Amino acid sequence: MKTHKIITIDQSTSATKAMLFTEECQLLHRVNIDHHQYYPQNGWVEHDAEEIYDNTVKAIQFLLEKEDKRASYSLAITNQRETVVVWNRKTGKPVSRAVVWQCQRGVDICNELKTSGYAAWVQEKSGLLIDPYFSASGVKWILDHIEGARELAQQGDLLLGTIDSWLIWKLTGGKVHATDYTNASRTLLFNIHTLNWDQELLSLFTIPQSMVPMALPCDSIFGETTIEGLFEHPIQIAGVLGDSHGALTGQMCFESGMGKATYGTGSSVMVNIGEKVATPPKGLVTSVGFAALGKVFYAFEGNIHCTGATIKWLVDNLKLIDSPKDAEAIATSVNDNGGIYFVPAFAGLGAPWWNPDVKAAIFGMTLGTQRAHILRAALESIVYQIKDLTDMMTKTAGIELKELRVDGGPTKNQFLMQFQADMLQTTINRSAVEEASALGAVIMNGFARKVWSSFQQVSSLRKTDHLISPQMADDKVEALYRLWHNAVIQLTK
Repeated sequence: MKTHKIITIDQSTSATKAMLFTEECQLLHRVNIDHHQYYPQNGWVEHDAEEIYDNTVKAIQFLLEKEDKRASYSLAITNQRETVVVWNRKTGKPVSRAVVWQCQRGVDICNELKTSGYAAWVQEKSGLLIDPYFSASGVKWILDHIEGARELAQQGDLLLGTIDSWLIWKLTGGKVHATDYTNASRTLLFNIHTLNWDQELLSLFTIPQSMVPMALPCDSIFGETTIEGLFEHPIQIAGVLGDSHGALTGQMCFESGMGKATYGTGSSVMVNIGEKVATPPKGLVTSVGFAALGKVFYAFEGNIHCTGATIKWLVDNLKLIDSPKDAEAIATSVNDNGGIYFVPAFAGLGAPWWNPDVKAAIFGMTLGTQRAHILRAALESIVYQIKDLTDMMTKTAGIELKELRVDGGPTKNQFLMQFQADMLQTTINRSAVEEASALGAVIMNGFARKVWSSFQQVSSLRKTDHLISPQMADDKVEALYRLWHNAVIQLTK
């Protein structure tokens, strides 16, 4: 019997990665190709969709240079979400560059809709906030501003899609126009209750329904491809989902109450809330977490602007330490934070405070304050912000946080992870897998091809680097967290 290998594309905001996995979820090889970022105006961000497709093909070619292409292969995809492409179904050419999730060109469209009172109605249907971060306003802008685009769309000649949909269409030679539920749920055009494109939302953004792709569960077979003739016989495209959803799945958060936090410059927090839609806390969103094995799980999601960025600021701007790696040793050289609380509102305060106008501050300094106290307070601020979000999510959904599964460079900081476990009063499960998003796509690929038939089967394959259990007494947790809240309240007065 041939060994089957899974080619996995992780198409991110800055690069396209091609990875090769075994069916035991082992990463064998990886190739990375960057693509250009275009900034035609202040606040605008664009990608060349054709460059991304070309890089995808090249990355797979490089990946397989030393592989036997006669072996058994399939292809899985995970991708940057919300970035949207509009292309002509007859010519196969985009009508403009892709509008990236960071792009603010749709801000006036969104503000007009919010001023007109549509915010609550749109969130009820889509789970999302009216914001240019999501795809719909980018599509409307293209139709309104690219010469001839609206006329072509009304004739049925234009298609739209997130990057996964564009890649599927190109890889299948234009035979398949499809996406998965997770990517669809990030467009502002998809009804997360009915799991269908919503005609009223499409009409609100003046987008013809003929443009949207077929939406399928993540563990579907999306078509077949030879990858531009790389394979003599077509291989299956199986398993597709957005990158944050891929990380939730790759971390194997298959049960309600399981969450994942990715620690980086900022932090992305997503909690599985189960099989029923729930209204998210203010400023957060509800999305399809993943859809597999006939089930659909929903998730709350929120993002924190400054976590690792706070430590980088202490390195680059204040020169308190030479490297982020030095933070733990110095922070743990003192027994506590010395009464110091660091509120890193460098980009304002997000959930649950929602005050964009405040600035970062350090509270409680005395003549006895040492740099170790400031470093410790900075690390603690990361933990407090994660707790703010997870507490709000679980309370709103009426669930208990069973475990927080974590990934990213800062998770190697043992003090940070122990303090996180203490503040959440739950187990921190640190992943041994670097490429959590890609692993999520591999899992969906395996479900699609019937390699596994249950979530339990897959969970047994997860490798854990470390389990960290809470050690701090409840009353001390409450006291420290109350002082954090007091500091934030002082800042917002």
